[in-house]
Amino acid sequence: MKRMKLILIWCLLVAGFFGNAAAQSKHPSIMLTAKNVAAVRQGIKQYPLLQSSFNDVEAAADEALRLPIEVPVPKDGGGGYTHEQHKRNYQNILACGVAYQITRDARYAAYVEDILLNYAGRYEKWPLHPKRKENHPAGRIFWQNLNDCVWQVYVIQGYDHVYDYLTPAKRKIIEEKLFSPIVKFFTVDTYDVFNRIHNHGTWSVAAVGITGYVMNRPEWAEMALRGSGKDGKTGYLMQLNQLFSPDGYYNEGPYYQRYALLPFIVFARAVQQYQPQLKIFEHRNGVLAKAIHTCLQLTYTNGSFFPFNDAIKDKTFESEELVYGVDIAYADIQAAADLLDVAKQQKRVIISDAGLKVAADIHAGKSKPFVYKPTWIKDGNEGNKGGVGILRTGPNADQQCIVFKAASQGMGHGHFDRLNFLYYDNGGEVITDYGSARFINIETKSGGDYLPENKSWAKQTIAHNTVVVDKTSHFNGNVDSGELYHPNLVYFSPRADMQIVSATEENAYSGVKLMRTMGLVTMAGFEKPLMIDVFKVSSETAHDYDLPFWYAGHITNAPLKMNTNKTRLEPLGSDNGYQHIWLNATGTATGTGSVTFLNNKRFYTNSFLADSSTRINFVTLGANDPNFNLRSEKGFILSPPKKKSHTFISLVESHGKTNPVAETTSGFTGSIRSIKMITDRDDSTVFEFEANGKTHRVSLQYGDKDKFFTLSGGR
Repeated sequence: MKRMKLILIWCLLVAGFFGNAAAQSKHPSIMLTAKNVAAVRQGIKQYPLLQSSFNDVEAAADEALRLPIEVPVPKDGGGGYTHEQHKRNYQNILACGVAYQITRDARYAAYVEDILLNYAGRYEKWPLHPKRKENHPAGRIFWQNLNDCVWQVYVIQGYDHVYDYLTPAKRKIIEEKLFSPIVKFFTVDTYDVFNRIHNHGTWSVAAVGITGYVMNRPEWAEMALRGSGKDGKTGYLMQLNQLFSPDGYYNEGPYYQRYALLPFIVFARAVQQYQPQLKIFEHRNGVLAKAIHTCLQLTYTNGSFFPFNDAIKDKTFESEELVYGVDIAYADIQAAADLLDVAKQQKRVIISDAGLKVAADIHAGKSKPFVYKPTWIKDGNEGNKGGVGILRTGPNADQQCIVFKAASQGMGHGHFDRLNFLYYDNGGEVITDYGSARFINIETKSGGDYLPENKSWAKQTIAHNTVVVDKTSHFNGNVDSGELYHPNLVYFSPRADMQIVSATEENAYSGVKLMRTMGLVTMAGFEKPLMIDVFKVSSETAHDYDLPFWYAGHITNAPLKMNTNKTRLEPLGSDNGYQHIWLNATGTATGTGSVTFLNNKRFYTNSFLADSSTRINFVTLGANDPNFNLRSEKGFILSPPKKKSHTFISLVESHGKTNPVAETTSGFTGSIRSIKMITDRDDSTVFEFEANGKTHRVSLQYGDKDKFFTLSGGR
């Protein structure tokens, strides 16, 4: 009975597909549709942003026509000649397809025809890529299957644009000798990737599903939506259910949220075109729209993504994936005026139905400033696996921002950095995160793939601004163990003058509880809100604790008793990332220590509670790096002597400025003179600090949400 019901549902879905496929028999039919081509052509004449965006596409298409077609036998890894040529080819195929639709110049369509026939004559002869790597599913065109999927997502759109230009005979060759074998390769030969709940799986199902729609192969589209078994246990819909939280947070972090958005969004657009009855943009309470807005909130005001987990730090929301995302979110989901502000900053739109609407509404003056807001973004598909706390204050041009990472592991791209934080101010990073160790597509650097130091350094706990116990990384550096547990939110308040976030992690180390509370607090006498950081470590047995602060800038003052290594440097340790750290100097302080550094013409002072036995290790990155793979980074590490429980208290001021041109400097010293612990128990921490001649008291009552954080005094 159950089987008959499933068959009936399948028949209805197929019937619905064929009904809508008939309506979509005109091409193009995905991003730019036949019914709107004329309007887009007219819009290019009317709307400056659409015009400049098309000029870029046309220039790329013209450059493709100028050069001979090259379809080399795949042999190089990421960044190598054949890798880059096949990447240029899929970009050229789409650019020429779009140029053909807008200009009706047959030269563009002829280029797409010629290059696709070229691929059709070669593809089935290519074996698995010779540069494939162990534990990475191989492609035929590229070293990994993922890149082949990306290739197909772009190429099938280009094919859609020239579909009606091609004769039936040419279409048959391309479909039977190229696209059908590619779909078989994805769905059969690399079955595990196609059915994986992961960004690689997303690209794979998008490639197969869009190809199914364009070629009128409903069984392919259904497999893409519901997995190889067509039972919904895998496939696109399950990926939407599993990979995003109810807030739209993608569990691999901001960098991979950006990357995965393009196949999620383009496939959703195709589903909406061919199977509108699925109401894909309404799925899970509009999770795709939330994912786009959340992805934007996971950027600083300069557009750069918060670079935790495996992240390339140069990526911003100007990347192509977010251009697609913003355009479709605005045109197809909800016309939120603040998205137009982002589109203006991106300086381009996709030449498509959505791009037309965005450009037209920007031209009509409908844009409103994008609002960055303090927020707690839940992680986990049910929203119960920790999250990311973002505290923000000040205008976009000079915003203070704390990013507090209390999210889950993030699968293989996650780092061992529970309760890590990043601090931004004055347009950039101040307290930094390394991101990933990778020179993407630079073949001489491990073939453009992740470097060995990504595991030996970037993922390790000491590479982040969080507590390390006994010089061993969280979960002993084991991803599977990390995936089993998650931090828990204790408290969050976005109150404008006193933004607070607090979370616990009880499983990173056996028998050790970590709890961190961070705040941005507006106080009289301080130029900008004060960053307050209370990191409580609890254990029944004694341990060595290290709390690093990796900073951008140059130290201008460190009033500590200092022992500097002047002639010889040694690594700080032998493994877990410590082997990559040079120990430059060790300082000590009595009661209160401080380090002031200059970053982008502004001073920052980190004042911290310390007794005479606490070591303050000043370090630089670069030890045991024979291939010069690591960037030169600087930090200092607070290391109290072996203790059972310990509470780190740090206060970070943003103050003063320097003008190298005018040779003027002001406010180069911080205001805080002392920090004193009053009481520190399991349920509370109370401390005082003196600043600007006044004494302030901070009280944390961990079990009382009404009095969780109070600031008093100023006497």
